[in-house]
Amino acid sequence: MARHFLQLYLLIVATLAAVSWGQERLWQMHTRTDPAEMTAENPSQTAMLDVVEAQLRALPVEQRQSFVRRLAYDSGVDLELFHLDDIAGDDTLAGLSRGEVAYMDAASGERWMLKQIHDDDTVLAFRHPVPEQRRSLVDWTLAFIFYAAIALVIMIWLWPLRRDLQRLEHATSTFGDRNWTFDADIRPRSQIYPLAQAFRRMAARIDGLIRSHKDMSNAMSHEIKTPLARMRFEVEVARAASSAEKMTEHLNNIDTDITELNAFVTATLDYAILERAEVALNLAEHDFTAILPAVTNAVRRSSRTTLDLRCEVDPAATHVRCDAHLMETVLRNLMYNALRYAQRQVVVRFEITTGVLYRLCVEDDGPGVPEAHRQRVFESFVQLDHTVQHNAGFGLGLAIVRRVVEWHGGDVSVDTSALGGARFCVTWCG
Repeated sequence: MARHFLQLYLLIVATLAAVSWGQERLWQMHTRTDPAEMTAENPSQTAMLDVVEAQLRALPVEQRQSFVRRLAYDSGVDLELFHLDDIAGDDTLAGLSRGEVAYMDAASGERWMLKQIHDDDTVLAFRHPVPEQRRSLVDWTLAFIFYAAIALVIMIWLWPLRRDLQRLEHATSTFGDRNWTFDADIRPRSQIYPLAQAFRRMAARIDGLIRSHKDMSNAMSHEIKTPLARMRFEVEVARAASSAEKMTEHLNNIDTDITELNAFVTATLDYAILERAEVALNLAEHDFTAILPAVTNAVRRSSRTTLDLRCEVDPAATHVRCDAHLMETVLRNLMYNALRYAQRQVVVRFEITTGVLYRLCVEDDGPGVPEAHRQRVFESFVQLDHTVQHNAGFGLGLAIVRRVVEWHGGDVSVDTSALGGARFCVTWCG
């Protein structure tokens, strides 16, 4: 922080110094005394030029240069003799031609008084001394106050940024100490508010993964240990079986437990894959008027249900953009969830609304989802009803649905269906 402040401060000081130097030069240019005023204020110098000019006119042309040099050496006065072609400036030349005293500024800051020799194209030049200006203690004090004020303004400007960065640092340090909450009081007007929001989303993502792993551990301890305990029991009983029929019955029970374990591991792996950040969607346009009825019939055959299972698809849904495999997984999970709780019928609807917004809904006439649990139901390993009749899953189906929909940039929600049960709706843009 101190390094950034020093860089910014030096940059501003250098800029202001350059501007101040330019202003001072302009001030000198616009406040110089007019030649007429200089003549009136320096009559002795003007008279000296007139006297020397008169002496030069009395001498031959070839002796004038040596006379000026000797006079300058003897008197200590800086006198020189220039040719008229060495003088620049139309106003200066015009004044010399009229016999006036002209002035010329050198690049080194010196000022010359000029007087043309009437009978020649030479110009007598006398260097007018410019007094050296020294800064007083007051000037240096004012300059220090000026630059100190600049530093104060910069500090005031940087203070909110430094404060917010300290808050962000404290929040990230607290989060890193396994206190899985990210609490940084940074207002939307702050310069680092987008950075804080990015940290907040990252923290929420990490917190979600940690909770998911905890739920997975708890679920595995139950969903794996229970079938294993049953299998151990069946093995012990099979050893004491008195007939081949009893042995076959126990082996079938063990096979059922193995199938259950395999289904749980498969569902867990599918969810873990969707939790990874590197999953890439295979987006393409698909004909939902053919895909959705086919998936519905496949679910009807695999579940061997006797419920009324209907599928209603918008005829315009022939070019739906999505990952077909993942959306098929979404539909299957929603339908299996609905079949688990439905009493007489399940309805699948798909429509395209204004702005190419896709909407897939699965409704049933079961008990529905209580409003207090409509967000929790999409979390991993969550089962609201643990009765024997409904405990046919692992609490991952709806969590997988939410993750797939998030990858499509959409949203999933649950409310009350017109059939009396639950209605799960998935929406995403094409």
